[in-house]
Amino acid sequence: MIEPILEKKYWDEVLAKIKDYDCHHTFEYHAISKQKDETAMLLVYRSNDAIIALPLIKRSIPGSDYFDCTSAYGYVGPIFCSNVQNENFLKFQVALEAYFKKQKIVCVFTRLNPFIANQENAISNLGDIEVLGNVIQIDLSTELQKQRAGYSKITKRYINKAKRHCDIKKSLDEQDILTFRDMYYENMDRVKANKSYYFTKEYFLDIIKTKDFETEVIYAVLKETGQIISGAIMMKKNKLIHYHLSGTLTKYMHLNPLRLILDEAREQGTKETYDFMNLGGGLAGSEDSLFQFKSTFSKDFKKFKIWKYIVDENVYRELIKAKNNGSNNYFPSYRYKI
Repeated sequence: MIEPILEKKYWDEVLAKIKDYDCHHTFEYHAISKQKDETAMLLVYRSNDAIIALPLIKRSIPGSDYFDCTSAYGYVGPIFCSNVQNENFLKFQVALEAYFKKQKIVCVFTRLNPFIANQENAISNLGDIEVLGNVIQIDLSTELQKQRAGYSKITKRYINKAKRHCDIKKSLDEQDILTFRDMYYENMDRVKANKSYYFTKEYFLDIIKTKDFETEVIYAVLKETGQIISGAIMMKKNKLIHYHLSGTLTKYMHLNPLRLILDEAREQGTKETYDFMNLGGGLAGSEDSLFQFKSTFSKDFKKFKIWKYIVDENVYRELIKAKNNGSNNYFPSYRYKI
């Protein structure tokens, strides 16, 4: 039987028993990620002292009395305590399918977490798991000089250049985070990003207030004027650092200040004894210019996977037919917008 948990107190209690999770699985991260008309929920299966949990965001499907579930941005997927056996995974899948059908949930999508082992075992008989691409990590358990040795020559050169022009500043000040938001939006405009990447003002203000994980915002500041010209949000939890969002003023792209910021985050994370720093990958898992930029810091890659599960094939097809604008490359297809 699946128990849906909606309240922070009980969500936290489950995470405390599982232990192997990161910032993307927390209540607060889902609370700030969902839209106003959506529901963040942690679906929990228990068998004696074995626990399996799956955080999702539930959405109503316009023009119907059905729902679907999606993933918060980042690296989510199922989590479980260390004593879970294959038998528990199989029973979890049966219970999960029954829950989705009872709740009229047509389909489910979630991004998996490359840093949590054996996630696929929890969902292997439901839907499809696809390798979308690679994410890039830096092993912070190695010596600083060994980490830096993995940098490309151009990244080393740009870091040295940025150091001559910029200082590093860390701040959770509200005005600074709004300055960051504007730089981030400018970046999204520059790359013509999908509107889903334009997080709200409230998202930026809320993420710096979270208690479930540590949020750090690192800025590059021009030495000459004191102006913030670049910034990055780092999310830190349970020995993992995730490079979340960043922005750089177009006028100062030539200084490459973001490379200096990421180098600072790496050094600090190493001193704070974190295990890994996840730089993420390219847009939608592709090896695009963003991926190429990140890979100048490390050639240590992990596979990034997603899970797509159509619970009710008949309703799914009817929804596509009603919209008359499905896309094989978008999931769920009926939410595709031309």
